[in-house]
Amino acid sequence: MLDDGSYDAIVVDATDTGGDIYVELTVLAGPHKGEVVTVSARRLGREAIDLLGVPATLVVTAGQPSLHLEG
Repeated sequence: MLDDGSYDAIVVDATDTGGDIYVELTVLAGPHKGEVVTVSARRLGREAIDLLGVPATLVVTAGQPSLHLEG
């Protein structure tokens, strides 16, 4: 997992498992640029296919990720 901080990212893949959506993100800047991380999310209000290419901010606090999607 990434160090605590805020990371600009883009969704490169998303898979719906029937409860959670696993979202793969590529970090766009900083020392972790190009790294792909996967987070699970619930209650996004969107279909997994609709997440592809969506800009996002991944915030890690005390080792726990929080995903904020644009649009």
